[in-house]
Amino acid sequence: MKFFKRILNIITISLLLTSCVPFKDTLYLEKNKDRVADIEINADAYKPYRLQVDDILSVEIKSNNNKDVEVFSKTGNNTSGIVNQDQLYFDGYQIDGFGNIRIPVIGLVNVQGQTVDEVGKLLEKKLLEEYFTPASNLFVNVKLAGIRYTINGEIGSTGTKTVYQDKLNILEAIANSGDIPITGNKKDVVVMRKIPTGYQSETLDLTDAKVINSPYFYLKPNDYIYVKPLKQKSTGLGLNGLQTLTTVISLFGIITTTYLLVKSL
Repeated sequence: MKFFKRILNIITISLLLTSCVPFKDTLYLEKNKDRVADIEINADAYKPYRLQVDDILSVEIKSNNNKDVEVFSKTGNNTSGIVNQDQLYFDGYQIDGFGNIRIPVIGLVNVQGQTVDEVGKLLEKKLLEEYFTPASNLFVNVKLAGIRYTINGEIGSTGTKTVYQDKLNILEAIANSGDIPITGNKKDVVVMRKIPTGYQSETLDLTDAKVINSPYFYLKPNDYIYVKPLKQKSTGLGLNGLQTLTTVISLFGIITTTYLLVKSL
């Protein structure tokens, strides 16, 4: 019996040391939180985004006479003011594999590598040179049709999502996706980013406040996020004290039953 008790004690101590998830690992930006004021946000986050293949643009053209600009729109004016993701996919201007968008009447316009402001100025110049006069009070507004990202792994809601705002950080994206459960590893979140020459990736520790200085803290369109699971999930051990205690009690019952059966033989 002493032998079984010794084995049980060893197993119990091992479970307590390896199974529970430390409380600090469940918190965001906990490490170095006292130095947040000294951490500068990466300057790259505020650089204008350069358009890439597969980005979708929303282009709004207005003048004194709305009928004059209807021919440059895919569907005419949207008077409802309500725009959804499906509508933007079909009615927006997607950048093709050659970096072009196709505007009615105007035709192909190369926009890859440019900012939305630069594209707006380019279209306005082209329209004024060929179709309008300064008296038309031409107005051209170009925007990204939301920030689209894909998130997978240990997250409340996986899939491809679109957020209609100019900037989006990874904490906002995670909150928009149902948060990371206790089984997810907040210290090992991978962000994969498409660049003109291929893909780049970086692993973020979301428990460290210094993560806000990463160029991957602010997402870019078409980023892919993967939240890795904790080892405790794959082993099936308890993730907190109560689950660990339940596991230990169950294990004790199995060992005791086994001992009594062996002793009765």
